[in-house]
Amino acid sequence: MAKKNANANLPVEEKLKNLNELQIVNSKLDNIKKLQGELPLEVSGLETEIESLDVRIDKLQEEQKELELIVAQYGNQIKEAEALIERYNKQQSNVKNNREYEALTREVELQNLDIQLANKRIKETQLKLNNKQMTLDTSVTKKSEKVIDMEHKKEELQKISAKTEKEEEKFLRKEKRCRKKIDDNLLVFYDKLRDAYSNGLAVVQVERGACGGCFSEVPPQTQLELGQRKRIISCEHCARVLVASNINKSLAELEEEAQENMEV
Repeated sequence: MAKKNANANLPVEEKLKNLNELQIVNSKLDNIKKLQGELPLEVSGLETEIESLDVRIDKLQEEQKELELIVAQYGNQIKEAEALIERYNKQQSNVKNNREYEALTREVELQNLDIQLANKRIKETQLKLNNKQMTLDTSVTKKSEKVIDMEHKKEELQKISAKTEKEEEKFLRKEKRCRKKIDDNLLVFYDKLRDAYSNGLAVVQVERGACGGCFSEVPPQTQLELGQRKRIISCEHCARVLVASNINKSLAELEEEAQENMEV
């Protein structure tokens, strides 16, 4: 809490310099991420796709097992029906009258109908199995392609990360130090602005009388106040924090330069 109060009581000039310094560091880190491009998102997206394909493949394999079980059940029904037909045929040889013979004949016919129906169901199920296998083969092939693509992108990302790792670590340490110099309320405001813009610019310099963020004209009176560094000023169009282009020079240095120019 003491650190927050101490930072809150810093002179406005120092607050502006600290904010500008933090912005410079964050912009450096943003540029490092740009070198990586869309690769991190692409790798993450491919990992998600591969996970979805794994779920799909597992489901298809389970459905295949269920269909194979159905085919086996119909096969057992056919064997049972064939066994009954064989038994009924034997019994027909020993019947005592036509009524018994006709009854056995009807039973044989019914069993043959059951066999025909079971064979039809087997064909239908086998067709479903073939379709499942085609879908499964397509999914497996697609997964293999995605895995290869992901590995290539990971290798590319690792190469880029290896080149920028030390520089990124350096600026991350700088960012941590910079953030410690700024009070919490100002940091919250800064972070919200950073998140609001795709280029991450929350603090911008006024160049040629225009905001460095939205390029809107900054009134002369506002420019004069920026030079005085007595308060934190936001762009009236984009809300970014405005700083003078000579923000890194102290007011004393600027007064000394002005005096030298007057003497010349």
